[in-house]
Amino acid sequence: MTILEALNWATDYLRDCGIDHPRLNAELLLARSIHLSREELYIRLHDQVMEEEIKTLEGLSRRRGSGEPLQYILGHQEFWSIDLKVDPRVLIPRPDTERLVEESLSILAKISSKKIPSVLELGTGSGAIAISLAKEVKNIFLVATDLSGDALMVAKENAKQAGVSDKIGFVKGDLLSPFHQGETFDLILSNPPYISDSEISDLSREVRDHEPLIALNGGKDGLEFYRKLISQAPYYLEKEGWFLLEVGSNQASSVSEMIETEGGFEKPERAKDLSGIERVVKAQRKWKVDSRKWRVEKK
Repeated sequence: MTILEALNWATDYLRDCGIDHPRLNAELLLARSIHLSREELYIRLHDQVMEEEIKTLEGLSRRRGSGEPLQYILGHQEFWSIDLKVDPRVLIPRPDTERLVEESLSILAKISSKKIPSVLELGTGSGAIAISLAKEVKNIFLVATDLSGDALMVAKENAKQAGVSDKIGFVKGDLLSPFHQGETFDLILSNPPYISDSEISDLSREVRDHEPLIALNGGKDGLEFYRKLISQAPYYLEKEGWFLLEVGSNQASSVSEMIETEGGFEKPERAKDLSGIERVVKAQRKWKVDSRKWRVEKK
């Protein structure tokens, strides 16, 4: 079997399995199987593929045909021009989340002109956001948390690979629970789970059956984690510090209303992604926050 024949077989197989973009998937799986780049495939279309390489291609194609995400099969995903390791322990980083990075960098540019900014990311997963900020900001103090110890292992590997391990402290814990009153940051940001219980079953099989549910499920209405974060965040922010959240489509209004109702923030702002969806909600902490409310909630 030649490379061209193998490519055509894999394309037809994946198309029959209902996979979107079957040719692209086939190219990437074949390139992995025979240790070539996609570009090299087309230079060597008439080269013979070894029997063991064909078996490898068949195995990878069956995995993809069953709905396993291509990123998990290949073991990596690009985010913010950084090649990140991904596997079923972590959610696959989405391009939409780069909007959260952009908004964070805009704020950090102002803070870093006065001091070394301190940043807390809640629910880091693969480490994509924290690592992106660490690569972009020369002097920065970053803490990234996750409830999953497995996810933190992946994030640490990615930070090491990206050369920013010395700039990020990884902490295991549920949202803000690892921190105490007096531990404050200039910026707190999060891309929390925001899929509602009723929407989980409607997700594509790649997401529903393979990505970690803990990183997707936002409770009955998808807003459970926003309620927790918004009620607690002001007490972990420096005066006039910033709070940034990625939100699902049609959630920006509800999250903004929660922030306004909480009372510890200035009027929230929203930022759209490239599709025109309001993807990020951000708010600055007021100069004064009622610490008595914090003590009541912590009891």
